[in-house]
Amino acid sequence: MKRIILFLSLSAIALSLSAAPVITKERKERAASIVSKMTVEEKIDLISGKIDGFKTHGIPRLGIPCIRMADGPQGVRNVDGKNIQSTFFPCGISAAASWNREAVRGMGAGIGSAAKAHGVQIMLGPGVNIYRSALCGRNFEYFGEDPFLAAETALNYIEGMQDEGVMATIKHFALNQQEYDRHGVSSNADERTINELYFPTFRKAVEKGNVAAVMTSYNLVNGTHAAENPWLVKENLRKWGFDGIVMSDWISSYSTVNFMTGGVDLEMPRSYVSNQKAVKALLENGVVTEADLNEKCQNILQSFIAYGFLDNSLEADPSAEDPAVSRRRAYDIAIEGPVLLKNEGNLLPLKPGKDVIAVIGPNANIIPCGGGSGWVNPEDGKAVTLAEGLLRLGKKWNVQLMGTPQPDILKKAAAVIVCIGFDNLSETEGKDRKYTLPKGQDELVENVASYNKNVIVVVNSGGEFSLTRWEGKVKAIIMDWYPGQEGGNALADIVSGKVSPSGKLPFTFWGECEKNPAQKWYEAAPLHPRASRDRYPFTTYGEGIFLGYRGVEHFGVQPLYPFGFGLSYGSFDYSDLSVIPAGDGFDVSFSVRNSGKADAKEVAEVYVAPKNPSLMRPAKELKGYDKKLIAKGKSVRYTIHLDADAFKVYDTAIHAWRTDPGKYEIQIGSSSADIRLSASVEVR
Repeated sequence: MKRIILFLSLSAIALSLSAAPVITKERKERAASIVSKMTVEEKIDLISGKIDGFKTHGIPRLGIPCIRMADGPQGVRNVDGKNIQSTFFPCGISAAASWNREAVRGMGAGIGSAAKAHGVQIMLGPGVNIYRSALCGRNFEYFGEDPFLAAETALNYIEGMQDEGVMATIKHFALNQQEYDRHGVSSNADERTINELYFPTFRKAVEKGNVAAVMTSYNLVNGTHAAENPWLVKENLRKWGFDGIVMSDWISSYSTVNFMTGGVDLEMPRSYVSNQKAVKALLENGVVTEADLNEKCQNILQSFIAYGFLDNSLEADPSAEDPAVSRRRAYDIAIEGPVLLKNEGNLLPLKPGKDVIAVIGPNANIIPCGGGSGWVNPEDGKAVTLAEGLLRLGKKWNVQLMGTPQPDILKKAAAVIVCIGFDNLSETEGKDRKYTLPKGQDELVENVASYNKNVIVVVNSGGEFSLTRWEGKVKAIIMDWYPGQEGGNALADIVSGKVSPSGKLPFTFWGECEKNPAQKWYEAAPLHPRASRDRYPFTTYGEGIFLGYRGVEHFGVQPLYPFGFGLSYGSFDYSDLSVIPAGDGFDVSFSVRNSGKADAKEVAEVYVAPKNPSLMRPAKELKGYDKKLIAKGKSVRYTIHLDADAFKVYDTAIHAWRTDPGKYEIQIGSSSADIRLSASVEVR
């Protein structure tokens, strides 16, 4: 095989910018002029939220309005602190499972337009914390275990939203991988692990996405609370070029002096530590200076100015959102996310006919969603359950919704769809969840499977769960995540064969909680229900850089379903690989033919595998992907660019990224465990 050699410069190629507003020199100067006219009291007001919890303070005499914020990552949850009805998009893990940049961008734009319609200027999303354990209660909001996939997903979400003139807030910075004891636990990780796994999503959002705001997390990072952590904010975030707003998560600032010196600009939801009395005392005693206060005001105001908040009407504008467009965007992302894990005997897609297709289970006729700030209340009459979606297929489909198992019917049914999983009470922020399904659900699946051999299990979940009791007893399993208001229509189209499933796992599905190498270091409520802060004051990231699929070869543990896995109604053959130097890296081109019986989309994944690295590295890492629709019997050419970053490693000796010279294998796969093509290159 011919070896391809490329010399990579340490300097990065100029980054493309989105169409979102930017903080220019002129806007900075205007902000500075306003700050110079503010009284100390006005400055102190500006650096904290108002009492209702989702607004900033306005200063009318200087033309500074109150700015509205709202949760959250799946849609507009609230306005002025009150829950509202709004377009309900799929959850973050579903967006990541889509591996579809365009659909994710549409999701961001859809939430942005809904925000404008409701008079909201700052959305508190996306949530991007890396999936480390299935037990984290907020995994459903996030984008999976891989920093490249998470960063690409976040980038497109952010650009879609900010192109609508609405500020995105990327959260939670940083290392927020558990909800149990989130105010008190310290996430303790080494410098390389933090930079290679837990910073990249935030960094790409800053450097390429021009994200407007960053929210710090509740937890401590190596012993210091994130909202009071100058290493996080000043030594990293600001040095990446971030000049927007850094805000605290709600009630996550604990001392006035640490808030004033730690780098956070805005305490939310109100002035618990940044109140007039406390800040003035520090100013009078010389502990902090007015320059410290001015810097926070400067960051806030220059961001508001960039987005036109001081010059344009901020009132709700219902015309800003086209309901039909929002529904289409919600469907477009909902159809991309479901992952078909098992399809024994090609049971799916189902076919219409006289025989009953039974639908049963606690999630069959509800719109499931995770809880907390990720929850959204869909608009009346616009949300479709799976049962409703299947019933809309038409008269040729004999669909029957069943409340409780009815052996007369189950035995004769052509197939039974069992809808199970978690909900806003069992999977939510503020607590970690169990690895097992809620009570009675395993028994339901086993009971149904005892009557009918054609069982399809549809699971709503933000991550993996225990399925060992029935995985071998059912023919099909679909991870449907929390699919939003169009989820019922989307899944009905997949089950009926109108559309092929095309989602792929954004995390490693180990099959047993204890098989996850990170789990033994993960102190969580389900494992330690009476854990005291004295016994479990921190969680050690002992797996280091070998998280998820990166740890499969390193630890020698095989998962039930690998990262990047997902079945299709199509069948894909890879061929004709070409890797040529291009720009700051390589263009990787190859053909994929759909030899199956249905048109289908295929996610092609590009991994980089160092052969003799100078530092210990994972066997391979995802560095590129693309998703294309391929008609049955046809071929499509993929071209995926690997830039200089694909070959870099974080070196703690220099506290920076550097190109790691040497031989690499470029691997093309349908999943991390299913490599179809490879080529050797050399980088110097």
